[in-house]
Amino acid sequence: MTHASHDAFVPIGPILAEQVLPRLHRAQKLPLRVSCLGTISYAGATDADCRDRTIPLGDAASPEEAMTLAVMRAARGDIRIGQDDTLHFQPRLIVVQDNALGLVLAGEIRAGIILWQFPVASDSEARRIVTEASRIRGLAFAASGRGDHGSARDLRYQASRLEARLVDPLWRETAAELLRLPQAA
Repeated sequence: MTHASHDAFVPIGPILAEQVLPRLHRAQKLPLRVSCLGTISYAGATDADCRDRTIPLGDAASPEEAMTLAVMRAARGDIRIGQDDTLHFQPRLIVVQDNALGLVLAGEIRAGIILWQFPVASDSEARRIVTEASRIRGLAFAASGRGDHGSARDLRYQASRLEARLVDPLWRETAAELLRLPQAA
């Protein structure tokens, strides 16, 4: 009869701290809210008449469900504002947030496909992105002041695309794992 060595057992403290408590903390942040950022305009409108708008798409019980909901809506092309056919919505970004408005995942929409943004790997990387996004938003503000509304909107969108990587630290590992899976591509 052999006995297992004590080295094979992991103390309960590290299991609680590294596995159980983070899952409980994430569970408190549910449901997740899925929304789409884009621009609205009426048919034939000028750049000055376009407006940025966020459209709620629904709630999800997990990041996987949120991704599925977003992918289905983007692929079908049914992200709209009401029934008014003269009001056009151009979807740009999908955003998944927890109920405390922490960013869980985000992605750019191109031709009905979501290009999910890989989350930052560290706080220092997050600081670099915030600095660059702030610089770009400053350029957007200047363009808007000159009356160049199309450029201002494009610059704000560019900054938002960068900020899509600023996933809340609580969700970074989960988001990174999801994006490593083949079906996320």
